[in-house]
Formats: sequence, C-alpha cells, structure tokens
Amino acid sequence: MDKKKKQNRWKIQLAATLATNPFLGNFLGGKIYKGNLKSLCVPGLNCYSCPGAAGSCPIGSLQAVIGSSKYQFSYYVVGFLIFVGVLLGRLVCGFLCPFGWFQELLHKIPSKKFSTKPFRILTKVKYIILLVFVLILPITVVNEIGMGDPFFCKYICPAGILEGGIPLAIADSGIRASLGWLFSWKSCILLAVILLSVFFYRPFCKWICPLGGFYSLFNRISVYRLEVDQQKCTSCKACSHVCKMDVEVYKTPNHPECIRCGDCVRACPHHAICYTFCMKPSERKEKAGCEK
Repeated sequence: MDKKKKQNRWKIQLAATLATNPFLGNFLGGKIYKGNLKSLCVPGLNCYSCPGAAGSCPIGSLQAVIGSSKYQFSYYVVGFLIFVGVLLGRLVCGFLCPFGWFQELLHKIPSKKFSTKPFRILTKVKYIILLVFVLILPITVVNEIGMGDPFFCKYICPAGILEGGIPLAIADSGIRASLGWLFSWKSCILLAVILLSVFFYRPFCKWICPLGGFYSLFNRISVYRLEVDQQKCTSCKACSHVCKMDVEVYKTPNHPECIRCGDCVRACPHHAICYTFCMKPSERKEKAGCEK
C-alpha cells in the first residue's frame, strides 16, 4: 500500500503538469497560447511564455500588475495565492508544481547525494527574493514612463528559460537571432539548478523559489495539514530521517519547509502521523489520532 501511495504522487505531478500545459503542439510552432485562460493563474511555478501553458504563473502575474505604469494592488492574484495557501499550504510544491517535479526527476539520476542540512540558512534566501525581487524592485525601480521590470522573472527564474526561452528560441529563428546576454545569464542559472538538483533534493524550492516562500507562510495554519498523534509517537526520528526537506516532523509537522510529500507518513513505524483536512483547531485535535 505504501509503495502504491508513493507511486500515486508522481502520477498527480504528471497530471498537474499536463493540465497546466495542454497545448503541446505549440512547441513545434514556437507559439504561445494567448486565449482567455491566460487571465487565470495556475497554482505552481509555470511560465506564461511556455508554448504549452494554458494559464499564467502567479509570480509573473503579480509582477505584471505591480510593475505597470499605473500601479495598483493585485487583489485577484494575491487573493488567489492566499486562498491556495490557506487551503493547501506547500502541498502545491509537492504535488502541483511542474518545476518542482522537474527537480525531483533530476534527483533520480544515479549519483552521490548530499544533504542540504548544512545549508539550512539558505532557506531564508527565498523570502528575501520574494520581498526584494518580486515586490519592492518592480515598484521602486521604474523607467521613464513609470514601468518596472518583472525582476524575478527577467533575471532569476530558471523555469522561464526552461519552459519558455529555450523552446521558443529553438522553434523561432527570429528569437534566436535576438538572443543576448540575458539569455546566456538565465541559461547559466538553469544549468546551475539542474546540476545542483542531481546532487541535492529540490535546491531551487528550498533556497530560491518565492512562490514556495509565499505558500510556506501558511503551512502552520492551512486547512490541509499533517498531525502527529503524541500518544503513538515515540520520537524515534524515523520521519525526520526520510524527510528530504530537512524537517523534524515529530516536532514540527507543519514546518514552513514541508511540501506534504507523505514520506514521513509512510515511514512512521507507529502510524503516528497522518493528514487531516479540517477548519477549526478543535476539529484538528479530535482528528489527531491516526488510524493504522
């Protein structure tokens, strides 16, 4: 049963990737879908410029609004992010984000694997990127007509170059001819993420992704969450040993770094960890007893 549950997660990740990128034929023509669906955000990090993308990346959408010449607060995008965060927390990272799945697939390449625990301090970087590159710079650093660049998307995001920049450059000779230093810079970032992902588990998610940083703010209060039955838990640390996000689950089951992958649930020999889906703290307490 545990093996079956583990297999189901990659199936959900595959389904989520295909659902957010259904226009696969556009890769051949180097075209971007610009229909009505693009006005809607997808929950994970998926570039607007990806030829197959049906919706918009929430980080890109947020930057497009706050960096416009007539700045206005993006109630729709922020409201969408808060709703998803309160409902699911970082489950989005573990199940619904195409770029997160891409890193996991790279990590399956046979090689020596390294722990990210010695670099725990780097998990704070994604919050700095969220605050500075996603919010502050697009508002404050503007051109002569008052428009700010989407600094994260333009200068940092490796998902954009992987899903949009490279496929479009391959399919369109005009785009290839106009490539400059920015394409080279973003390609270097992507290459670094690819290499790191082979040796470290989800380095971009842990250290850089502002979307994961935003969702992590809601992990402790999200409706969908992990619960530890303290009557069953023996603090054997089996859950912590299997957690690739470096979370001590038996102590902090809803730590900001938890992506709800379920490895700890399957690893617990005492069946002391389970998922709950409830709104009130009283309901959570009642449901904390995890069935075998």
